[in-house]
Amino acid sequence: MYEVGDATVIELCGEVDLVALQQTTPLIDTVTAGPARTVVLDLSRTTFIDCSGLALLMRARCRLDARDARLGVVCTDRMSLRVMGITGLKATLSPVASVREALAHAQPDP
Repeated sequence: MYEVGDATVIELCGEVDLVALQQTTPLIDTVTAGPARTVVLDLSRTTFIDCSGLALLMRARCRLDARDARLGVVCTDRMSLRVMGITGLKATLSPVASVREALAHAQPDP
């Protein structure tokens, strides 16, 4: 985890599944409840995502939406993007290819 300006970036590695959900929910809940106006979940180093992982992403999104903050998702893995697409969450989560792109998309419209 690291900060870029007023944004917090959380890097997830390996499999984003039920075990990852249990291990990372406390951290993500703390960050999404904090002062960051933007939180980026960087999945560029993940190898697998299942429904538990999608639930984790949506939990973060809902928590940030509740306080008018923004979520960015970085993901380039074809299978993960396919899972997001099949479930209809790709449009909701709007994954991008890099942290820089996620930060740029998270900026409020002028």
